[in-house]
Amino acid sequence: MRSRPIVGVLLAAGRSTRFGRDKLLVPLADGVPVAIAALRNLAPAVDHVVAVVRPRDERLAAALEREGARVTVCPRAADGMGASLAWGVRAAPLAFAWLVALADMPWIRTGSVASVGNAIRNGAPLAAPGFREARGHPVGFAASFYPDLVALSGDEGARAILARQRIDIVATDDPGVARDVDTPEDLAR
Repeated sequence: MRSRPIVGVLLAAGRSTRFGRDKLLVPLADGVPVAIAALRNLAPAVDHVVAVVRPRDERLAAALEREGARVTVCPRAADGMGASLAWGVRAAPLAFAWLVALADMPWIRTGSVASVGNAIRNGAPLAAPGFREARGHPVGFAASFYPDLVALSGDEGARAILARQRIDIVATDDPGVARDVDTPEDLAR
Protein backbone atom coordinates (compact mmCIF):
# COMPACT_ATOMS: atom_id res chain seq x y z
CA MET A 1 0.00 0.00 0.00
CA ARG A 2 1.21 3.52 -0.74
CA SER A 3 1.87 5.85 2.19
CA ARG A 4 -1.02 8.04 0.95
CA PRO A 5 -3.56 5.63 -0.48
CA ILE A 6 -6.37 6.00 -2.92
CA VAL A 7 -9.43 5.16 -0.86
CA GLY A 8 -12.68 3.89 -2.28
CA VAL A 9 -15.63 5.39 -0.42
CA LEU A 10 -18.63 3.14 -0.99
CA LEU A 11 -21.84 4.99 -0.16
CA ALA A 12 -24.31 2.42 1.17
CA ALA A 13 -26.41 4.53 3.55
CA GLY A 14 -29.43 5.36 1.40
CA ARG A 15 -33.03 4.54 2.23
CA SER A 16 -34.04 2.76 -1.02
CA THR A 17 -37.36 4.63 -1.09
CA ARG A 18 -37.97 4.19 -4.84
CA PHE A 19 -37.12 0.48 -4.65
CA GLY A 20 -39.67 -0.14 -1.91
CA ARG A 21 -37.32 -2.15 0.34
CA ASP A 22 -33.61 -2.40 1.09
CA LYS A 23 -32.15 -2.94 -2.36
CA LEU A 24 -28.49 -3.33 -1.42
CA LEU A 25 -28.88 -6.92 -0.22
CA VAL A 26 -31.15 -7.97 -3.08
CA PRO A 27 -29.35 -10.58 -5.20
CA LEU A 28 -28.45 -9.94 -8.81
CA ALA A 29 -29.01 -12.66 -11.42
CA ASP A 30 -25.78 -14.40 -10.32
CA GLY A 31 -26.90 -14.44 -6.68
CA VAL A 32 -24.49 -11.74 -5.48
CA PRO A 33 -26.18 -8.92 -3.54
CA VAL A 34 -26.16 -5.50 -5.22
CA ALA A 35 -23.83 -3.81 -2.69
CA ILE A 36 -21.42 -6.75 -2.59
CA ALA A 37 -21.09 -6.70 -6.39
CA ALA A 38 -20.38 -2.95 -6.25
CA LEU A 39 -17.73 -3.52 -3.56
CA ARG A 40 -16.10 -6.39 -5.46
CA ASN A 41 -15.74 -4.20 -8.55
CA LEU A 42 -14.36 -1.25 -6.56
CA ALA A 43 -11.94 -2.94 -4.16
CA PRO A 44 -9.30 -4.26 -6.63
CA ALA A 45 -8.80 -0.76 -8.10
CA VAL A 46 -8.12 1.10 -4.81
CA ASP A 47 -5.83 0.63 -1.83
CA HIS A 48 -8.72 0.09 0.58
CA VAL A 49 -12.45 0.70 0.89
CA VAL A 50 -14.44 2.58 3.50
CA ALA A 51 -18.12 1.63 3.28
CA VAL A 52 -20.61 4.07 4.79
CA VAL A 53 -23.83 2.57 6.15
CA ARG A 54 -26.78 3.97 8.07
CA PRO A 55 -27.44 3.21 11.75
CA ARG A 56 -28.98 -0.16 12.55
CA ASP A 57 -28.10 -1.67 9.17
CA GLU A 58 -26.20 -4.55 10.79
CA ARG A 59 -26.83 -7.12 8.02
CA LEU A 60 -25.39 -4.90 5.32
CA ALA A 61 -22.49 -3.81 7.55
CA ALA A 62 -21.60 -7.43 8.33
CA ALA A 63 -21.78 -8.45 4.66
CA LEU A 64 -19.50 -5.57 3.59
CA GLU A 65 -17.02 -6.33 6.39
CA ARG A 66 -16.86 -9.99 5.34
CA GLU A 67 -15.86 -8.76 1.88
CA GLY A 68 -12.98 -6.70 3.30
CA ALA A 69 -14.42 -3.19 3.55
CA ARG A 70 -13.86 -1.06 6.62
CA VAL A 71 -17.42 -0.17 7.59
CA THR A 72 -18.34 3.07 9.30
CA VAL A 73 -21.83 4.00 10.49
CA CYS A 74 -22.90 7.52 9.59
CA PRO A 75 -25.12 8.79 12.43
CA ARG A 76 -26.61 11.47 10.14
CA ALA A 77 -27.20 9.26 7.11
CA ALA A 78 -30.87 10.28 7.07
CA ASP A 79 -29.72 13.82 6.21
CA GLY A 80 -28.70 12.61 2.76
CA MET A 81 -25.82 11.67 0.51
CA GLY A 82 -23.77 14.76 1.34
CA ALA A 83 -23.68 13.82 5.02
CA SER A 84 -22.70 10.24 4.19
CA LEU A 85 -19.99 11.33 1.76
CA ALA A 86 -18.51 13.77 4.27
CA TRP A 87 -18.54 11.03 6.92
CA GLY A 88 -16.76 8.56 4.62
CA VAL A 89 -14.04 11.03 3.67
CA ARG A 90 -13.53 11.94 7.35
CA ALA A 91 -12.95 8.23 8.00
CA ALA A 92 -9.90 8.29 5.69
CA PRO A 93 -8.45 11.81 6.04
CA LEU A 94 -4.90 11.04 4.92
CA ALA A 95 -5.78 9.70 1.49
CA PHE A 96 -4.06 10.77 -1.70
CA ALA A 97 -7.53 10.71 -3.24
CA TRP A 98 -11.03 9.32 -2.75
CA LEU A 99 -12.97 7.43 -5.39
CA VAL A 100 -16.60 7.85 -4.43
CA ALA A 101 -18.73 4.93 -5.55
CA LEU A 102 -22.40 4.17 -5.04
CA ALA A 103 -23.41 0.79 -3.62
CA ASP A 104 -26.41 0.64 -5.95
CA MET A 105 -24.17 0.58 -9.04
CA PRO A 106 -23.08 -3.07 -9.25
CA TRP A 107 -22.18 -3.21 -12.93
CA ILE A 108 -19.16 -0.86 -13.05
CA ARG A 109 -16.13 -2.74 -14.33
CA THR A 110 -13.02 -2.73 -12.17
CA GLY A 111 -11.04 -1.42 -15.15
CA SER A 112 -13.28 1.65 -15.29
CA VAL A 113 -12.66 2.33 -11.60
CA ALA A 114 -8.91 1.88 -12.16
CA SER A 115 -8.96 4.37 -15.04
CA VAL A 116 -10.38 7.04 -12.71
CA GLY A 117 -7.69 6.27 -10.13
CA ASN A 118 -5.00 6.49 -12.80
CA ALA A 119 -6.28 9.89 -13.93
CA ILE A 120 -6.01 11.18 -10.35
CA ARG A 121 -2.53 9.65 -9.90
CA ASN A 122 -1.50 11.41 -13.13
CA GLY A 123 -2.52 14.83 -11.82
CA ALA A 124 -6.23 15.27 -12.47
CA PRO A 125 -7.81 16.93 -9.44
CA LEU A 126 -11.24 15.51 -10.36
CA ALA A 127 -11.99 12.56 -12.63
CA ALA A 128 -14.92 10.40 -13.59
CA PRO A 129 -15.61 7.75 -16.21
CA GLY A 130 -17.77 8.54 -19.17
CA PHE A 131 -19.94 6.32 -21.31
CA ARG A 132 -21.20 7.83 -24.53
CA GLU A 133 -22.49 11.26 -23.47
CA ALA A 134 -23.01 10.41 -19.78
CA ARG A 135 -20.65 11.18 -16.90
CA GLY A 136 -20.58 8.18 -14.64
CA HIS A 137 -19.27 6.85 -11.35
CA PRO A 138 -17.11 6.57 -9.40
CA VAL A 139 -15.94 10.16 -9.13
CA GLY A 140 -12.35 10.68 -8.04
CA PHE A 141 -11.36 13.60 -5.82
CA ALA A 142 -7.75 14.56 -5.14
CA ALA A 143 -6.71 15.29 -1.54
CA SER A 144 -7.00 19.04 -2.14
CA PHE A 145 -10.80 18.61 -2.00
CA TYR A 146 -10.77 17.37 1.60
CA PRO A 147 -12.14 20.64 3.11
CA ASP A 148 -14.92 20.79 0.51
CA LEU A 149 -15.87 17.14 0.93
CA VAL A 150 -16.03 17.11 4.72
CA ALA A 151 -18.19 20.26 4.66
CA LEU A 152 -20.92 18.54 2.62
CA SER A 153 -24.37 17.99 4.06
CA GLY A 154 -27.88 17.37 2.84
CA ASP A 155 -28.95 15.23 -0.07
CA GLU A 156 -27.05 16.88 -2.90
CA GLY A 157 -23.83 14.89 -2.53
CA ALA A 158 -20.87 16.55 -4.22
CA ARG A 159 -22.93 18.14 -6.99
CA ALA A 160 -21.98 21.70 -5.97
CA ILE A 161 -18.26 20.86 -6.04
CA LEU A 162 -18.57 19.23 -9.44
CA ALA A 163 -20.55 22.17 -10.84
CA ARG A 164 -17.75 24.65 -10.17
CA GLN A 165 -14.74 22.53 -11.18
CA ARG A 166 -13.51 20.98 -14.39
CA ILE A 167 -13.78 17.19 -14.32
CA ASP A 168 -11.47 15.02 -16.37
CA ILE A 169 -13.76 12.53 -18.10
CA VAL A 170 -12.12 9.19 -18.83
CA ALA A 171 -13.87 7.65 -21.84
CA THR A 172 -14.96 4.04 -21.34
CA ASP A 173 -16.98 1.44 -23.18
CA ASP A 174 -18.59 0.49 -19.86
CA PRO A 175 -22.36 1.10 -19.63
CA GLY A 176 -22.14 0.12 -15.94
CA VAL A 177 -20.66 3.52 -15.06
CA ALA A 178 -24.06 5.08 -15.76
CA ARG A 179 -26.39 2.30 -14.60
CA ASP A 180 -27.82 2.08 -11.09
CA VAL A 181 -30.59 0.25 -9.25
CA ASP A 182 -33.48 2.54 -8.29
CA THR A 183 -36.45 0.24 -8.86
CA PRO A 184 -36.97 -3.53 -9.07
CA GLU A 185 -37.33 -3.10 -12.84
CA ASP A 186 -33.73 -1.85 -13.02
CA LEU A 187 -32.57 -5.33 -12.02
CA ALA A 188 -34.48 -6.89 -14.88
CA ARG A 189 -32.99 -4.68 -17.64
